[in-house]
Amino acid sequence: MTTAIEVRGLRRLFRGRAGMFGAERVVRAVDGVSFSLPAGDVLGIVGESGCGKSTLGRLIMGLLPASEGDVLVDGRRLATMDRRERARLIQPVFQDPFSSLNPRHRVGEIVGLPLAAQGDVPSAQRRDRVMEMLARVGLAPEMAERLPAQLSGGQRQRVAIARALVLRPRMVLCDEPTSALDVSVQAQILNLLAELRHELGLTYLFISHNLAVVEHIATEVAVMYLGRFVEHAPVDALFHEPRHPYTRALLASVLTPDPGLGIPDVGLGESYPDPANIPTGCRFHPRCPIAVARCSSESPEGRTRDGRLVECLLDGAPAEMALSA
Repeated sequence: MTTAIEVRGLRRLFRGRAGMFGAERVVRAVDGVSFSLPAGDVLGIVGESGCGKSTLGRLIMGLLPASEGDVLVDGRRLATMDRRERARLIQPVFQDPFSSLNPRHRVGEIVGLPLAAQGDVPSAQRRDRVMEMLARVGLAPEMAERLPAQLSGGQRQRVAIARALVLRPRMVLCDEPTSALDVSVQAQILNLLAELRHELGLTYLFISHNLAVVEHIATEVAVMYLGRFVEHAPVDALFHEPRHPYTRALLASVLTPDPGLGIPDVGLGESYPDPANIPTGCRFHPRCPIAVARCSSESPEGRTRDGRLVECLLDGAPAEMALSA
């Protein structure tokens, strides 16, 4: 199976100071992420706010330079390409469809802008491509003359999807593409993305907080914590047999429709991870409910079992061994 994207040891550091005279702080927003994704698959990336999901997306898009590492699409390094060439390979769909669309431009202009930026598509052909893409995302031809303010939230996100696909890219990066929409419209957009994936042979990177959304659309899931993937597995395996304690905590945090059950206690305590002060050993050990002594000093980086990544020293250990370690 052809590999659509390969990420090798990707890192991004941000440097700053706590106040004017404070000591320098280094935030490791993305800290050694590696993965490959077959063409036509969907990788869902989940984790708490601040774990590095969106920074990873910007690195892959080329919107931020990497401190270290490489991103390859179809075997070609994105860092060696100019902006137009990258745009032909990978396109984004952002969270808020209203703020991502120019309010002064009409829908036809917005969808056709990537074609105009390439500079090699005649205007008549651009118009045909725009109308074809509007039809693919379920918008009537007359929508091309409307302004974003005249559309509903779901229609605006369809416009954003049409703009992303008009160049016929190999890959689409979706950063929380349904979180600004109500539940019924979310389902429509997810079904549209699934249909377009099969029709056009697309590969998706899908960043989301919503585990139910990721379970619905993804073929693989990566769980991110403090800049690293702590678990990466096929979607069914991860949701039915989570191995990392953080993954189990995320799945346990999902609210149920029964108000009598209240808010679930996932056992992570009240502390919050600080990317400028990453602990030694396993970075999850200060919050881990099953951590043992060696978790604070021994790093689980690079451990895999049964073809899936799980960055946990106790993965696969018998229960009695884990308790006595």
